[in-house]
Amino acid sequence: MKLSDKVKIALEETRILILGAQILLGFGFRGVFSERFDELPEYARYANGVGLGLLVCAVGLLIAPGPYHRIVEAGRDSGRLHRFATVIADLALLPFALALGIGLFVGTEGIFDDSAVSIAAGAIGAGLALALWYGLPRLRKEFVGERERMITRGQSNERTDTPLQVKIEQLLTEARVVLPGAQALFGFQLAIVLTRTFEQLPKVSIVVHAASLFLVALAVMMLMAPAPYHRIVYAGEDTEDMYRVGSVLVMAATLPLGLGLAGDVYVVIAKISGSFAIGSFTGGLAFVFLIGLWYLYPIIVARRST
Repeated sequence: MKLSDKVKIALEETRILILGAQILLGFGFRGVFSERFDELPEYARYANGVGLGLLVCAVGLLIAPGPYHRIVEAGRDSGRLHRFATVIADLALLPFALALGIGLFVGTEGIFDDSAVSIAAGAIGAGLALALWYGLPRLRKEFVGERERMITRGQSNERTDTPLQVKIEQLLTEARVVLPGAQALFGFQLAIVLTRTFEQLPKVSIVVHAASLFLVALAVMMLMAPAPYHRIVYAGEDTEDMYRVGSVLVMAATLPLGLGLAGDVYVVIAKISGSFAIGSFTGGLAFVFLIGLWYLYPIIVARRST
């Protein structure tokens, strides 16, 4: 298989993973403001906060190949990009699996009010996810796939002159990786505003959520912008200008998205813990993690490459 085809498939697989993670993250944010959330035991509420943190990690990791492609490879296909996307997808499955287990734990606790049953449900759920996502592939790896892995290793230092049409297709795929989940997250943010619990938040949390709402909306606008630009300006024809403008918009959209996610992490954790300091620390940590992964790391790799 050609390297460009492998990169395209890697991006599509990332798209499959991230949509579920972003929707679960949105549900998680919304769940904290439901009427029954405060009736859960304290350990279940804190566990829910940990699960949300793990989902933020998974989402951040799954978005990372797009910025890496833009900053390090300038939109060209390379063996290094394919390897990075593969490693990142593997890493993201771990926090995703643990977050699923925690979600089952919290959900079962809300249904049965029995910590033993809840722990068992969470452990079984996380264990099954880890077995299917890590155990089964590694078991099969011992018996099949050696030839295909050798071909891929042989392409590890390859860097192709990617045609403009393929670059634009991959750019739009990278936008589609982020956009549906960002739209869903925006919807959940709006739903939170309509809850009675939201009215009881401290003023600072309300302001931060309003800012996060605007930032995620801005990210959605920027991610959608390349499509109308392509249609209106160039009637669907592929051009270098379309690619350049689209790349800037898709790349820049991750900044307000990261800020919006970090802001709502603060709001949710501050509500769960009842502490401005803990909320601020976790929100700041989320922002540093996301920006470091999406901007700082690719910039460092790009500078070392030159």
